Order: sequence, then C-alpha cells, then structure tokens
Amino acid sequence: MSIVRATWLNVLLIFIPFGWVSHFVWSPTVTFILNFIAIVPLAKLLGFATEDIALRTGEVIGGLLNATFGNSIELIISIISLTQGLVVVVQASMLGSILSNLLIVLGMSFLAGGLKYKEQSFNITSAQTSASLLFLSVASLLLPASFYGSTVDAESAEKERSDILGISRATAIILLVVYLAYMVFQLRTHRDLQRPMPERVVSEIDEEEEEEEEHPSMPCWMAFVLLIIITVLVAVCAEFLVSAIESVVEQWGITETFVGLILLPIVGNAAEHVTAITCAYKNKMDLALGVAVGSSMQVALLVTPIMVIVGWGLNIDMSLYFNVYETAVLFVTVILLNYLIMDGKSNWLEGFMLSALYVLLAITFYYYPDAAAGGLEALGHTAENKTASAVVSS
Repeated sequence: MSIVRATWLNVLLIFIPFGWVSHFVWSPTVTFILNFIAIVPLAKLLGFATEDIALRTGEVIGGLLNATFGNSIELIISIISLTQGLVVVVQASMLGSILSNLLIVLGMSFLAGGLKYKEQSFNITSAQTSASLLFLSVASLLLPASFYGSTVDAESAEKERSDILGISRATAIILLVVYLAYMVFQLRTHRDLQRPMPERVVSEIDEEEEEEEEHPSMPCWMAFVLLIIITVLVAVCAEFLVSAIESVVEQWGITETFVGLILLPIVGNAAEHVTAITCAYKNKMDLALGVAVGSSMQVALLVTPIMVIVGWGLNIDMSLYFNVYETAVLFVTVILLNYLIMDGKSNWLEGFMLSALYVLLAITFYYYPDAAAGGLEALGHTAENKTASAVVSS
C-alpha cells in the first residue's frame, strides 16, 4: 500500500500500456508524448524507492544507488543505439547527460531547497571528490581533441583516426580503474568521510521545529525489487520514445544534435531530476548531490568508457573524441560546479546560475548544425575536405 500511496502521480501509470501500444498503432508524435508522460510517475517511484533504501544505508549509498539505476537506463539505450551504428547519437547523449545532471538537475535542486531554506549545507569532502573526478574525466575528453588539433597536418587521416581510437580505448580502461578506485575509497577506506553533515544550517527554522524522523515504509527486498522493475519499465518506455524522435525531429524542424544533447538527457534523467529536487526540498542535500553529481560522474567514468569498450568489441569506431566546442562547454560547466560547491553550502542563487547556464547552452545547441557535431565520422569528413582542398589548390 505504501507504494500505491507514494505519490498522486501514480495515476499517470495508465499511460505505460498506451505508450507501448502507440509504438505499433499510432503516430510517432503520439508515441513520443505518451511515453514521455509515462516516465514521469516511474521517475517519482524510483525516487521513492531510493529514499526508502537511503533511510537504511545512508544518503551517500542512497545517492549512489539512484545514480546507478538511473544511468542503467541510458546505458541500455546507448548500447542499442551503438549496435545500430549511431555513434554520434551515443556521444551526444553521453555529453548531454553530464550537462543535464550538473546544470538543470543540480541547479533545480539548489533552487528548490533554497526557496525553502535560506542556506543548506552538505558534505564538502564527498562533493569535492566527485567534482575532482569529473574534472579528470573532462581532461580525458580534452586529450583526443587536443591530439587531433596538434597532429591534423602531421599525418594521414586514417593514421590519425587509428591513433585517436587507440588513445580512447586506453583512456577508457584507465577511467574504469579510476571509478573502481573511487568505489573502494567511498565504500571502504574512507566511509567516515562520506557521512552527511551532523547539523543542518537552516536559518529560517527554529530549533524546536525539527522534522519528524523518517522510517522505511517497506521491506528492503521490496525496495530493491521495485527499483529493478521500474528500471525495466523506464527502459522500455525510453526505447519507444527514442524510436519516435527521428520523425518528431522532422515534424518540429529541430536538429538531431539538439535532440541528443538536450531533449534525450532530460527524459533519461527524469528519475534523477525528481529524486534530487525532492531530496533538496527535504534538506537532504548529501543525497541530492549524490544523485546529481554522482550520476554525472558515473556517466563520465563508467558509462562512456563502457561504451568505448563495447564499441571496440563490436568493431565500431566509438571514441572519446569530441569537437572543440563540445569539450569547451563541458570544461566550463565543471569549472562553475567546482566554484559553487567549494564552500560546502548552497542557496537559491547558485541554483539559478546553474539553470541559467543550461538555458544558454540549450539555445546555442538549438542553432548548432549537425554537420559540425560528431566524433571520428566528422573528423574523417573534415580531413577528407582538407585533403580535397589541398589537391584543388595545387
């Protein structure tokens, strides 16, 4: 009964079967809308189950679980896309997922919590560790782009593609090792440093107005089963939604880059978005940061390297090469994040700043042409065009 009464959004669960049927019967636009609506209550239930587990394990582990289950959806979609040769879409969704979590999810969390509380505190050690790992992942993305910029006229296009693939695959393995090291650090060697702040900084509430202590509302096994079921349901709905996007793009007149970087991550991160905002509003900032920043870190250090390894196994040229504009956008985002969390406190203005940057990026990507985006495919075309121009000139 606790699951049924968890949220009034459960009434929207009726859209799940309609969304699945529409994939085979109705137009792509209807399929897109129905499956989008169906993901909303599932995202809320995912947050409900994660919070219930967090009451037993602590906010850090709860945030890790939410990020893992949330990113499993993106991982499934990315593997399906990669098997179909949609490398550009996979890379765009990976980059978009990181930007979405760091800017809109975390920004709205700071904003929602800041509108209720004047100032909120969180575990600065855990937050800065995640931010540092994100910076490391950004550096790994800068290396292939810098390598290309430095060697573009020094070797053939084919040799350059081979070198960047080699660099990307070696980097992917190292990033996976770094992620495993972080798991050991967080869950074993430095567990005490990951505990939430013992006292909350809430200026507008008197000490006697303490919130009621929350207790788990269902058995632990039931919470884990609920997480697995929701992840599967969201994965199916998301797959049908993605299958309808190509037709929706043609009808709405937007680019595939905008869809991959902006629209898809918003849908894919719906679970993290709802959970993080709900937790921030309840002043559970360690859990909110664990969901938002932890999810971005998992995408950068776990999901993206796994996609490179999977592409390697499928003999598909999936690399860590992003063009200069995309890597610059990611670099600016991580720098802003580090500035905002270095004091271990948040307020509504910081959330507004993160959200505003996301809107700015969304506007630029709306006008960003598909021809300018892409990984090794775009690199190859650019090299061929340069070669052709050189031949014509001579």
